[in-house]
Amino acid sequence: MLDEYLARIRAHRNNIHRYRRLLKSNLSDVERQFIERRLTEEQTALLSLSAETFPLAFSLPKGTDMSVS
Repeated sequence: MLDEYLARIRAHRNNIHRYRRLLKSNLSDVERQFIERRLTEEQTALLSLSAETFPLAFSLPKGTDMSVS
């Protein structure tokens, strides 16, 4: 089951990279709007799937310094 989630996360990440690369190219206004909408949808899907796959979040207490000396 985890492998399936990881594969879906990877697919969303790949799509996001592809859409970002396309946005750097010469597109018509209609194409640009479509790609921007798809990019937003992929980013939302990735965030949702990531939260579902990895529900735990760890936070550090305020004032904690994580710099390495």
